[in-house]
Amino acid sequence: MSLVVANGLAHRFGNEIALMGVDLVLDTGEHMAVLGDNGAGKTTLLRILATALHPTAGELKIAGLDAFRERRRLRHYLGYVAHAPGLYPALTAAENLEFFCDLQDVNRSRAAEALQAVGLSGAARKRAGELSRGMQQRLAIARAILHEPRLLILDEPDASLGADAADLLQRVMEDKTVVLATHDHALANKLCQRTLVLRSGRSLGTATRLRVVK
Repeated sequence: MSLVVANGLAHRFGNEIALMGVDLVLDTGEHMAVLGDNGAGKTTLLRILATALHPTAGELKIAGLDAFRERRRLRHYLGYVAHAPGLYPALTAAENLEFFCDLQDVNRSRAAEALQAVGLSGAARKRAGELSRGMQQRLAIARAILHEPRLLILDEPDASLGADAADLLQRVMEDKTVVLATHDHALANKLCQRTLVLRSGRSLGTATRLRVVK
């Protein structure tokens, strides 16, 4: 069953075309990597899929719901890791997650479970602003999985994670539908069944095996 169906997604920033006519169908449980150079449109596409950015044109349905007319109903379906961690630096790692548990109406016990899933149990009482960049990235991933979303959207989540990035991501992606943007073709090939290649905001098509487009 298709969890995500996108038709003709496009976006402009002023006169600049960031995304043009991208179609996408993603089945439940499928993992898709989005590849492309800087400026190819990866982040724009992922922000649209996360309902953080309204497209200039096109349609997007998630779980059969219009992603923009029924945005509030969809929030529980979505987990999103953006470029910036978006943490509260004065709060501890645990307090950051407990705050979002309250926002998502999730039991606070999920905070400890999510910290353990990303290897941060030992840093639970450290302030987020004192954590290394890699630990902040892990905390952002933990926040995205707190409410056990059906669709997980990851924008270059491997940044600063270290040598075990692939293993960590494989754990948190299990049993979820995932869209993952990355520059690392080897990581994409390991974690995802399909790839979507973007160039200058346009889709060069999808493949079930990694194919480098030059």
